[in-house]
Amino acid sequence: MAAGETQLYAKVSNKLKGRSTPLLLEPLLAMGFPVHTALKALAATGRKTAEEALVWLHDHGNDPSLDDPIPQEYALFLCPTGPLLEKLQEFWRESKRQCAKNRAHEVFPHVTLCDFFTCEDQRVECLYEALKRAGDRLLGSFPTAVPLALHSSISYLGFFVNGSPADIIREFAMTFATEASLLADCSVKPCTKQLHLTLAHKFYPHHQRTLEQLARAIPLGHSCQWTAALYSRDMRFVHYQTLRALFQYKPQNVDELTLSPGDYIFVDPTQQDEASEGWVIGISQRTGCRGFLPENYTDRASESDTWVKHRMYTFSLATDLNSRKDSEASSRCSGEFLPQTARSLSSLQALQATVARKSVLVVRHGERVDQIFGKSWLQQCSTPDGKYYRPDLNFPCSLPRRSRGIKDFENDPPLSSCGIFQSRIAGDALLDSGIRISSVFASPALRCVQTAKLILEELKLEKKIKIRVEPGIFEWTKWEAGKTTPTLMSLEELKEANFNIDTDYRPAFPLSALMPAESYQEYVDRCTASVVQIVNTCPQDTGVILIVSHGSALDSCTRPLLGLPPRECGDFAQLVRKIPSLGMCFCEENKEEGKWELVNPPVKTLTHGANAAFNWRNWISGN
Repeated sequence: MAAGETQLYAKVSNKLKGRSTPLLLEPLLAMGFPVHTALKALAATGRKTAEEALVWLHDHGNDPSLDDPIPQEYALFLCPTGPLLEKLQEFWRESKRQCAKNRAHEVFPHVTLCDFFTCEDQRVECLYEALKRAGDRLLGSFPTAVPLALHSSISYLGFFVNGSPADIIREFAMTFATEASLLADCSVKPCTKQLHLTLAHKFYPHHQRTLEQLARAIPLGHSCQWTAALYSRDMRFVHYQTLRALFQYKPQNVDELTLSPGDYIFVDPTQQDEASEGWVIGISQRTGCRGFLPENYTDRASESDTWVKHRMYTFSLATDLNSRKDSEASSRCSGEFLPQTARSLSSLQALQATVARKSVLVVRHGERVDQIFGKSWLQQCSTPDGKYYRPDLNFPCSLPRRSRGIKDFENDPPLSSCGIFQSRIAGDALLDSGIRISSVFASPALRCVQTAKLILEELKLEKKIKIRVEPGIFEWTKWEAGKTTPTLMSLEELKEANFNIDTDYRPAFPLSALMPAESYQEYVDRCTASVVQIVNTCPQDTGVILIVSHGSALDSCTRPLLGLPPRECGDFAQLVRKIPSLGMCFCEENKEEGKWELVNPPVKTLTHGANAAFNWRNWISGN
């Protein structure tokens, strides 16, 4: 955090006072989130529901500023509704089309009642109470109609609010400021100057006449309900440009941002010297992460597009109760402001149980080289002096170094090029699904460790989560070629090959304990003991445990969790033959019923067709 920000917010972290835990906060604390982080998420989402705050926390898992004591900035606006708002929005569109964009287009139609001010996250509900008190106090005297007078100058066009209605509105703003100071300990500056609703600002002088004509076409005779709306914004990006992502973008490098359509990106114009042509450096509003992004994937957005609406107070003494519901804020009736309430207790308990539920995702490795090129695959890609070369595009570009040379790959084959591609597709799909991987376990077979690494790379977790190599989930050794267990890469060799291996992990089943040609029962017992230790190794993790193993593991590593006995050996063999590359099984722990359940995997199946070898020498044109 910058020194200036530290000084600016030093008092924020020193003003915490003991208060009862709000209903919205309780489920987040029960999930293990720190108080200050949960409060920050609630403030950033308008304190609407615990679910929205939870999504925000999930998205901001890698936000470097998550723990910084940076409060939101708040402002109070008087906003028109109904037919008048529709006509004003029509003016916004036409003025932009005919006269280009000006400063007024950055914000929605409104009358500013209070300038932006800061409020500590734990005191935001006090602002809501201040708004309610101020509204209730002025409700009876609030003008039934707010007179608007058009004013035009060489750089400004808008409606002025004059006379006694303006005095009452200013009194409302001052009352809110006073109440906010008392209840929320905020320094709020109410608007005491000329009240105005800006139509155009800082436009080209030759557009003044056209803008005036468009403004005079706005009918002011319509009745209008006015609402006092409390908004917040991230104070760090006040002077930044705001971009909106138009297309999805998957980063090609670690310093690039992931974009989803509709994401907002904050861009500091003074920092763009570091970026190449066609690229910009920005900070994602959705994730808080900073990185490069292609500028042509975005479009300019308005400043207020990223503001968060918190609460509204509608001034009306006679309103149909059914028409006063507002899904974005609290329900209000007859001008009364009702504080936002949490979802029903049962709904929050269900949410908490779902989020805190431990899950296990078992994934088969990608396509292996010998699966395509047969048992003699190694002879096809070896030179007489034992060096590797690539005879077909589906062979990998290179092989990792092994202490005993290339021959050890014969019974421990790597992924094919298609297998590498499959693994990346699966990882990319897992990233899109929003799944949170908390730990990764892999069979010691090279193809499994490779698949785990590639999935983690697509999830942007390759440097944060180490792969725990567990020999206990290795393939049934009866199905392995030879009378001895395959020579597998050591942890040191894997690390040398740039695999992020957890060398401190103590496996349930040591590699030396693997027996060649073991019985089916011995294999089942080994997998059962291993998966039990894997689950118990992560008692505090509430994310997904990823197990990358062989096709057989989709059965042998899930049935023990589900409390099911082993299949008959013949049925097991028939089932495993049908499991494709990157096939998945997903188990969730149902704590309420004390059992595990098999549920839909977070991503779809990967299906692809065979591609036969082609030799152009055997092809004669025209025959």
